[in-house]
Amino acid sequence: MESGKAKVLIVLLVLVIIAGGGFLAYKTIKDKENEPVGTSEENEDNVITAESEKKQVQIFKGKDRPIAVMIDNHNEAWPQAGLQDTYMVYEIVVEGGETRLMALFKGVDVDKIGPVRSARHYFIDYAMENDAIYTHFGQSPQAQSDLKKFKIDDINGISEDGVTFWRVKDKNSPHNAVTSTEKLLESAKKKKYKTTSTKESILNYVTDEVNLEDGQEAVKITIPHSNLQTVQYLYDEENKVYERYARKKEQTDWTTKKTITAKNIIITFCDNYTLEDKENKGRQGLKNIGTFDGYYITNGKAIKIKCTKEARDKQTVYKDLDGNKIEVNDGNTFVNICPTSAKVNIEGAGSSKQ
Repeated sequence: MESGKAKVLIVLLVLVIIAGGGFLAYKTIKDKENEPVGTSEENEDNVITAESEKKQVQIFKGKDRPIAVMIDNHNEAWPQAGLQDTYMVYEIVVEGGETRLMALFKGVDVDKIGPVRSARHYFIDYAMENDAIYTHFGQSPQAQSDLKKFKIDDINGISEDGVTFWRVKDKNSPHNAVTSTEKLLESAKKKKYKTTSTKESILNYVTDEVNLEDGQEAVKITIPHSNLQTVQYLYDEENKVYERYARKKEQTDWTTKKTITAKNIIITFCDNYTLEDKENKGRQGLKNIGTFDGYYITNGKAIKIKCTKEARDKQTVYKDLDGNKIEVNDGNTFVNICPTSAKVNIEGAGSSKQ
């Protein structure tokens, strides 16, 4: 009798074990179905990587060497192509009161850039401080001398193979020479120029939004570079960018037809002067070594800054009036270098366009 009871107990125990095992197997399968792809450690790593990418500065990243291109800014050259794809654009006075632009590209693919114009020697300073390949279509005698003096990696459209640059039919010469990042990189590689760079950015970009809480309101900025060239930036509050105007005309992209905008604007006050040379063409020089007053403008506010350049090949340092290097929003920047006598006007809310 006792033997029979033992057998029953054994059978019951076996059934319990089987049932328990089945439940655990079922739970394990369900947990696997609900578990995200990859192990928990892998998922955690993926989250960390995604967060890191999200926080990484986008406007200046990677090891692609910058390419600097001289852009024609004569009114017959408008609209220009490629300016919206830059991380920085420098605007400085040249002869006749015109300004010229130097556009800087990094790690982007742009099919049309231009119109491309000739080099001026003081723009080389800003190509050097960005460690950029300097692109131009001809040069002044001073620029030609400095290209050799500073051993600049440059691409000159006049001496190229007819493929790197081409002329378009919808603009008149000399305002119709264009190029692309692809063709410039092909030329750079043929010349055995390095196409990567580890040089840090000129600007102290941050991922958290910079709002300049203590700054003055800046919704309309007027910058008279000369009697001929006056630039205006009008703040688009919805998109938090500045629309660019020149000589009372909206600046648009040649390819997309969209308005040119800037996330950041830097103004530097330093004087240009007329060179005394045999050609007597009124070419300019620039007194840009030293410390100069300026403004940093972003997100509808402006603060006064100091702009210091210790040598032609040294990076410009931009600091607030407390001596701290300014933090700059992650976005494209227009650097307007204008005379100390320029009557720059920064207006607040209520300003009308033009």
